[in-house]
Amino acid sequence: MADRLKDKTCLVTGAGQGIGAAIARIFAAEGAMVAIAEINAGTGRAVADALDASGARAMFVETDVTSQASVEAAVAATVAEFGGLDVIVNNAGINVFHAPLAMPDGEWERCFAVDLDGVWRVCRAGLPHLVERGGAIVNIASAHGFSIIPGCFPYPVAKHGLIGLTRALGVEYAANGVRVNAIAPGYIETELAVAWWNGFPDPAVARQKTYDLHPPKRIGRPEEVAWTAVFLASDEAPFINAATIVIDGGRSVLYHE
Repeated sequence: MADRLKDKTCLVTGAGQGIGAAIARIFAAEGAMVAIAEINAGTGRAVADALDASGARAMFVETDVTSQASVEAAVAATVAEFGGLDVIVNNAGINVFHAPLAMPDGEWERCFAVDLDGVWRVCRAGLPHLVERGGAIVNIASAHGFSIIPGCFPYPVAKHGLIGLTRALGVEYAANGVRVNAIAPGYIETELAVAWWNGFPDPAVARQKTYDLHPPKRIGRPEEVAWTAVFLASDEAPFINAATIVIDGGRSVLYHE
Protein backbone atom coordinates (compact mmCIF):
# COMPACT_ATOMS: atom_id res chain seq x y z
CA MET A 1 0.00 0.00 0.00
CA ALA A 2 1.58 3.23 -1.14
CA ASP A 3 -0.79 5.64 0.68
CA ARG A 4 -1.16 7.77 -2.45
CA LEU A 5 -4.52 9.01 -1.12
CA LYS A 6 -3.64 9.02 2.57
CA ASP A 7 -6.13 10.99 4.68
CA LYS A 8 -8.19 12.08 1.67
CA THR A 9 -11.96 11.75 1.93
CA CYS A 10 -13.45 10.36 -1.26
CA LEU A 11 -17.07 9.94 -2.32
CA VAL A 12 -17.64 7.38 -5.08
CA THR A 13 -21.06 7.08 -6.69
CA GLY A 14 -22.25 3.77 -8.09
CA ALA A 15 -19.65 1.96 -6.00
CA GLY A 16 -21.65 -1.20 -5.34
CA GLN A 17 -20.24 -3.17 -8.25
CA GLY A 18 -17.99 -3.10 -11.30
CA ILE A 19 -15.74 -0.11 -11.89
CA GLY A 20 -17.14 1.80 -8.92
CA ALA A 21 -16.46 -1.02 -6.47
CA ALA A 22 -12.92 -1.41 -7.83
CA ILE A 23 -12.32 2.32 -7.39
CA ALA A 24 -13.59 2.19 -3.81
CA ARG A 25 -11.37 -0.79 -2.96
CA ILE A 26 -8.21 0.65 -4.45
CA PHE A 27 -8.83 4.12 -3.04
CA ALA A 28 -9.17 2.53 0.41
CA ALA A 29 -5.99 0.51 -0.14
CA GLU A 30 -4.23 3.77 -0.96
CA GLY A 31 -5.23 5.29 2.37
CA ALA A 32 -8.44 7.11 1.52
CA MET A 33 -11.57 7.33 3.63
CA VAL A 34 -14.31 6.22 1.25
CA ALA A 35 -18.03 6.93 1.11
CA ILE A 36 -19.87 4.32 -0.96
CA ALA A 37 -22.69 6.37 -2.53
CA GLU A 38 -24.87 3.68 -4.09
CA ILE A 39 -28.59 3.33 -4.83
CA ASN A 40 -28.54 -0.44 -4.23
CA ALA A 41 -28.38 -0.85 -0.46
CA GLY A 42 -27.40 -4.52 -0.63
CA THR A 43 -24.35 -4.13 -2.84
CA GLY A 44 -23.37 -0.77 -1.35
CA ARG A 45 -23.35 -2.07 2.21
CA ALA A 46 -21.47 -5.19 1.12
CA VAL A 47 -18.64 -3.13 -0.38
CA ALA A 48 -18.48 -0.83 2.66
CA ASP A 49 -18.54 -3.77 5.09
CA ALA A 50 -15.74 -5.52 3.19
CA LEU A 51 -13.60 -2.38 3.34
CA ASP A 52 -14.29 -1.98 7.05
CA ALA A 53 -13.30 -5.61 7.62
CA SER A 54 -10.01 -4.98 5.83
CA GLY A 55 -9.17 -2.17 8.25
CA ALA A 56 -10.08 0.70 5.95
CA ARG A 57 -12.38 3.57 6.88
CA ALA A 58 -15.51 3.34 4.77
CA MET A 59 -19.18 4.13 5.01
CA PHE A 60 -22.27 3.36 2.94
CA VAL A 61 -24.77 6.08 2.13
CA GLU A 62 -27.79 5.20 0.02
CA THR A 63 -27.77 7.68 -2.86
CA ASP A 64 -30.05 8.30 -5.81
CA VAL A 65 -28.21 10.64 -8.18
CA THR A 66 -31.51 11.56 -9.86
CA SER A 67 -32.54 13.32 -6.61
CA GLN A 68 -30.82 16.52 -5.53
CA ALA A 69 -32.01 15.99 -1.95
CA SER A 70 -30.51 12.50 -1.87
CA VAL A 71 -27.21 13.73 -3.29
CA GLU A 72 -27.00 16.62 -0.82
CA ALA A 73 -27.72 14.24 2.05
CA ALA A 74 -24.96 11.90 0.87
CA VAL A 75 -22.41 14.71 0.71
CA ALA A 76 -23.48 16.00 4.13
CA ALA A 77 -23.21 12.52 5.67
CA THR A 78 -19.75 12.05 4.20
CA VAL A 79 -18.52 15.39 5.55
CA ALA A 80 -20.06 14.68 8.96
CA GLU A 81 -18.42 11.25 9.18
CA PHE A 82 -14.96 12.08 7.82
CA GLY A 83 -14.63 15.81 8.48
CA GLY A 84 -14.53 17.08 4.91
CA LEU A 85 -14.41 16.11 1.27
CA ASP A 86 -11.39 15.96 -1.03
CA VAL A 87 -12.34 13.80 -4.00
CA ILE A 88 -15.54 13.01 -5.88
CA VAL A 89 -15.71 10.13 -8.35
CA ASN A 90 -18.85 10.28 -10.47
CA ASN A 91 -19.17 6.67 -11.56
CA ALA A 92 -22.94 6.04 -11.34
CA GLY A 93 -24.36 5.47 -14.79
CA ILE A 94 -26.81 3.44 -16.83
CA ASN A 95 -26.76 2.03 -20.35
CA VAL A 96 -29.65 3.29 -22.46
CA PHE A 97 -29.30 1.98 -26.02
CA HIS A 98 -31.86 2.47 -28.81
CA ALA A 99 -32.21 3.39 -32.46
CA PRO A 100 -33.14 7.09 -32.26
CA LEU A 101 -36.62 7.03 -33.81
CA ALA A 102 -37.47 3.71 -32.15
CA MET A 103 -36.59 5.03 -28.68
CA PRO A 104 -39.56 4.71 -26.28
CA ASP A 105 -40.92 7.81 -24.61
CA GLY A 106 -39.03 8.67 -21.45
CA GLU A 107 -35.79 6.92 -22.34
CA TRP A 108 -33.97 10.18 -23.20
CA GLU A 109 -34.94 11.61 -19.82
CA ARG A 110 -34.02 8.39 -17.98
CA CYS A 111 -30.56 8.35 -19.55
CA PHE A 112 -29.76 11.99 -18.92
CA ALA A 113 -31.16 11.94 -15.37
CA VAL A 114 -28.34 9.61 -14.34
CA ASP A 115 -25.55 9.91 -16.91
CA LEU A 116 -25.31 13.71 -17.12
CA ASP A 117 -27.70 15.49 -14.78
CA GLY A 118 -26.77 13.08 -11.98
CA VAL A 119 -23.11 13.97 -12.33
CA TRP A 120 -23.91 17.68 -12.18
CA ARG A 121 -26.05 17.18 -9.06
CA VAL A 122 -23.14 15.54 -7.25
CA CYS A 123 -20.68 18.18 -8.45
CA ARG A 124 -23.01 20.98 -7.39
CA ALA A 125 -23.40 19.53 -3.90
CA GLY A 126 -19.73 18.69 -3.44
CA LEU A 127 -17.89 21.59 -5.07
CA PRO A 128 -18.20 24.01 -2.12
CA HIS A 129 -16.35 21.49 0.05
CA LEU A 130 -13.68 20.88 -2.60
CA VAL A 131 -13.13 24.62 -2.96
CA GLU A 132 -12.53 24.85 0.80
CA ARG A 133 -9.74 22.27 0.76
CA GLY A 134 -8.64 22.02 -2.84
CA GLY A 135 -9.54 18.71 -4.39
CA ALA A 136 -10.37 16.68 -7.43
CA ILE A 137 -13.34 15.40 -9.37
CA VAL A 138 -12.99 12.32 -11.55
CA ASN A 139 -15.90 11.67 -13.90
CA ILE A 140 -16.29 8.23 -15.43
CA ALA A 141 -17.31 8.98 -19.00
CA SER A 142 -17.05 6.44 -21.84
CA ALA A 143 -15.43 5.79 -25.18
CA HIS A 144 -18.96 6.52 -26.43
CA GLY A 145 -18.10 10.13 -25.61
CA PHE A 146 -15.81 10.15 -28.67
CA SER A 147 -17.13 7.46 -30.99
CA ILE A 148 -20.65 6.66 -32.13
CA ILE A 149 -21.89 3.08 -32.28
CA PRO A 150 -25.23 2.79 -34.11
CA GLY A 151 -28.15 1.65 -31.98
CA CYS A 152 -26.73 3.06 -28.74
CA PHE A 153 -28.71 6.30 -28.67
CA PRO A 154 -28.93 8.47 -26.52
CA TYR A 155 -26.11 7.17 -24.29
CA PRO A 156 -23.29 8.73 -26.38
CA VAL A 157 -25.06 12.08 -26.36
CA ALA A 158 -25.02 12.08 -22.58
CA LYS A 159 -21.38 10.99 -22.47
CA HIS A 160 -20.35 13.69 -24.95
CA GLY A 161 -22.10 16.10 -22.61
CA LEU A 162 -20.27 14.68 -19.60
CA ILE A 163 -16.93 15.37 -21.25
CA GLY A 164 -18.10 18.92 -21.91
CA LEU A 165 -19.16 19.28 -18.28
CA THR A 166 -15.74 18.03 -17.18
CA ARG A 167 -13.95 20.60 -19.31
CA ALA A 168 -16.23 23.47 -18.27
CA LEU A 169 -15.97 22.79 -14.53
CA GLY A 170 -12.23 22.21 -14.82
CA VAL A 171 -11.77 25.68 -16.27
CA GLU A 172 -14.24 27.37 -13.91
CA TYR A 173 -12.69 26.05 -10.69
CA ALA A 174 -9.00 25.67 -11.52
CA ALA A 175 -8.11 28.92 -9.77
CA ASN A 176 -9.82 27.55 -6.65
CA GLY A 177 -7.44 24.60 -6.54
CA VAL A 178 -9.97 22.10 -7.88
CA ARG A 179 -9.09 19.79 -10.75
CA VAL A 180 -11.83 18.15 -12.83
CA ASN A 181 -10.93 15.30 -15.17
CA ALA A 182 -12.62 12.34 -16.82
CA ILE A 183 -11.82 8.76 -17.68
CA ALA A 184 -13.39 7.26 -20.81
CA PRO A 185 -13.37 3.46 -20.55
CA GLY A 186 -14.10 1.22 -23.50
CA TYR A 187 -15.06 -2.43 -22.97
CA ILE A 188 -14.37 -3.35 -19.34
CA GLU A 189 -14.94 -6.83 -17.92
CA THR A 190 -17.64 -5.99 -15.38
CA GLU A 191 -20.65 -7.96 -14.21
CA LEU A 192 -22.68 -6.24 -16.92
CA ALA A 193 -20.31 -7.43 -19.64
CA VAL A 194 -20.41 -11.00 -18.34
CA ALA A 195 -24.21 -10.92 -18.18
CA TRP A 196 -24.32 -9.70 -21.79
CA TRP A 197 -22.06 -12.53 -22.97
CA ASN A 198 -24.16 -15.04 -21.02
CA GLY A 199 -27.18 -14.00 -23.10
CA PHE A 200 -25.64 -15.62 -26.20
CA PRO A 201 -25.99 -19.33 -27.08
CA ASP A 202 -22.22 -19.71 -26.63
CA PRO A 203 -20.93 -17.16 -24.07
CA ALA A 204 -17.31 -18.16 -24.64
CA VAL A 205 -17.54 -17.38 -28.34
CA ALA A 206 -19.23 -14.05 -27.60
CA ARG A 207 -16.50 -13.20 -25.10
CA GLN A 208 -13.72 -14.04 -27.54
CA LYS A 209 -15.38 -12.01 -30.29
CA THR A 210 -15.30 -9.00 -27.96
CA TYR A 211 -11.66 -9.65 -27.07
CA ASP A 212 -10.72 -9.83 -30.74
CA LEU A 213 -12.01 -6.30 -31.36
CA HIS A 214 -9.10 -4.95 -29.32
CA PRO A 215 -5.39 -4.76 -30.21
CA PRO A 216 -4.30 -6.54 -26.96
CA LYS A 217 -6.87 -9.31 -27.67
CA ARG A 218 -8.52 -8.75 -24.32
CA ILE A 219 -10.64 -6.08 -22.72
CA GLY A 220 -9.96 -3.90 -19.71
CA ARG A 221 -10.32 -4.81 -16.07
CA PRO A 222 -12.11 -2.61 -13.52
CA GLU A 223 -8.87 -2.26 -11.57
CA GLU A 224 -7.18 -0.68 -14.60
CA VAL A 225 -9.74 2.10 -14.55
CA ALA A 226 -9.40 2.40 -10.78
CA TRP A 227 -5.63 2.90 -10.89
CA THR A 228 -6.09 5.74 -13.36
CA ALA A 229 -8.67 7.29 -11.02
CA VAL A 230 -6.14 7.05 -8.17
CA PHE A 231 -3.60 8.94 -10.25
CA LEU A 232 -6.04 11.70 -11.19
CA ALA A 233 -7.28 12.02 -7.60
CA SER A 234 -3.81 12.06 -6.07
CA ASP A 235 -1.18 14.75 -5.67
CA GLU A 236 0.72 13.13 -8.55
CA ALA A 237 -1.43 14.92 -11.15
CA PRO A 238 -1.41 18.58 -9.99
CA PHE A 239 -1.39 20.09 -13.50
CA ILE A 240 -3.77 17.69 -15.22
CA ASN A 241 -7.11 19.45 -15.50
CA ALA A 242 -10.12 19.44 -17.85
CA ALA A 243 -8.65 16.35 -19.53
CA THR A 244 -10.08 12.97 -20.51
CA ILE A 245 -8.02 9.77 -20.47
CA VAL A 246 -9.26 6.99 -22.75
CA ILE A 247 -8.85 3.43 -21.48
CA ASP A 248 -9.77 1.10 -24.33
CA GLY A 249 -6.60 -0.78 -25.29
CA GLY A 250 -6.30 1.30 -28.45
CA ARG A 251 -9.54 0.16 -30.04
CA SER A 252 -10.78 3.68 -30.76
CA VAL A 253 -7.75 4.47 -32.93
CA LEU A 254 -8.02 1.37 -35.10
CA TYR A 255 -8.76 1.82 -38.79
CA HIS A 256 -12.05 0.06 -39.57
CA GLU A 257 -12.78 -0.97 -43.14
